[in-house]
Amino acid sequence: MALTYLIPSINLPITAPPEEALAAAARQLKRLGAASETIRYHIYRRSVDARKREDIRFVYSVAASGDFSVQSAARLARAGLSPLAEGAPLCVHGSETLTARPVVVGTGPAGLFAALLLAEQGYCPLVLERGGDVNDRVNAVSAFSKTRVLDEETNIQFGAGGAGTFSDGKLVTRVSDPLNNYVLSQFVAFGAPAEITMLAKPHIGTDILRTLVFRMLARIEELGGEVRYHTCVRDLRLSSGRVSAVVTEDGEIPCGALILAIGHSARDTYRMLLSHNIAIEAKPFSVGVRIEHLQEDIDRAMYGRFAGHPALGHAEYTLSDRTGERGVYTFCMCPGGEVVAATSETHGVVVNGMSAHARDGKNANAAVAVSVNREDYGNTPEAAIAFQQRIEQAAYRAGGGDYSAPACLLGDFMEGKQAGEINGRIAPSYMNGGVRPALPDEYLPEFVVRSLRYSLPLFERRIAGYTVRDAVLTGPETRTSAPLRILRNEARVSLTLDNLYPCGEGAGYAGGITSAALDGIHTAEAVMARYRSEW
Repeated sequence: MALTYLIPSINLPITAPPEEALAAAARQLKRLGAASETIRYHIYRRSVDARKREDIRFVYSVAASGDFSVQSAARLARAGLSPLAEGAPLCVHGSETLTARPVVVGTGPAGLFAALLLAEQGYCPLVLERGGDVNDRVNAVSAFSKTRVLDEETNIQFGAGGAGTFSDGKLVTRVSDPLNNYVLSQFVAFGAPAEITMLAKPHIGTDILRTLVFRMLARIEELGGEVRYHTCVRDLRLSSGRVSAVVTEDGEIPCGALILAIGHSARDTYRMLLSHNIAIEAKPFSVGVRIEHLQEDIDRAMYGRFAGHPALGHAEYTLSDRTGERGVYTFCMCPGGEVVAATSETHGVVVNGMSAHARDGKNANAAVAVSVNREDYGNTPEAAIAFQQRIEQAAYRAGGGDYSAPACLLGDFMEGKQAGEINGRIAPSYMNGGVRPALPDEYLPEFVVRSLRYSLPLFERRIAGYTVRDAVLTGPETRTSAPLRILRNEARVSLTLDNLYPCGEGAGYAGGITSAALDGIHTAEAVMARYRSEW
């Protein structure tokens, strides 16, 4: 039988060549009586074990592929090893006729992967993106930094590739899905480094991700799809419980099936959907701040004498605390990155983190986010959006009303002192230092501030120096996830409209690039399983 087995937990020094992991896997199969000369070995995953700073290790998982006899498979099963479940999208075409071509709204990971799969299968989707193409976005973000004049349609949140295009390009996901490696291999096919398929914490970087987005959208068009930029869906035309057309500034566009992958910041689109009484519920989310340290300090704290070792790269971390009244955790840690201006609305300030592939910036930054429950804001979608907006507008005022971000030293925050000037070792990276001194108390709800003050000292137990006085807090981080969920059934169809397919992070079904891409793929599978490709 042609099978692939995963041999996990092969622990080696970071100086050991990868071939030693392959040899160790072969020896393990031999001990189990399942070795064969026809078996091929390759590195499937590699992670870093830095629990002992004096002995940092690589932990490998090795894939063994080949023809395994029934007896060998039985021996491996008794040892707790089962065949690796990986696959490709299920491309079964249904029998129902589309009244018009399928429309995909949004070009973030969910919309991008959904449209690509539909195009590959001959469905010729129309892709609508409210913002500009990649070059438009780069220019708009640069112009905003220089002039402080915001383009509300093309910015860090909106445009080709979605919010992830201006991020660290992390591909880590907690979703267990046989198509995880398919997503990674697709990125590699469009130009991502091949190493992402084996790293436990893969990342692409915003610089490379922009090129991938451009190539994927170009491929959709090569396959017969169409991409229209600067085309925002302002309304829906409904008929007999279905979407018959989408309404844009350029007129109405007929729609056979509508994949809605709008991202977590399309508040005007949320309100339009609510006006049609589409089934939407509020959900928990998180808000907080960005914390910046010197990357070299984080490297030393986590890697000790191995800090700077070329095999390791820069250290990254994930921290959480649930001992207080609510959860506090770090999110989207960007080694060697910068804090970026991520607002998409006038008179609001939002921050996020971004890194290039090389992660060669001076600072490390991460969101420190506090859980927000539905009861905290009134348990309705409208109240959830308003809650986020109040924080962003308060931060705009605290920053002086010119899109400067409120920032302070961690020491001032922990002591509850008035925020002083930030001119120490750690220079805030937001808009090249475009910050104004202000404590989070001025723009975040009291329960968020209280939780931050409680949990941040506990993170010091995990990373020595984490609460160094001159670490910089810049805020607010409010777009960690969608504040609502557009409800759908098991066939991924809206509970309200029969041909509406809510999808991705903006619909409340994903949390990051990889999980959003997976949701886009599975949504495209659902559309194909129902409809023929002709229209």
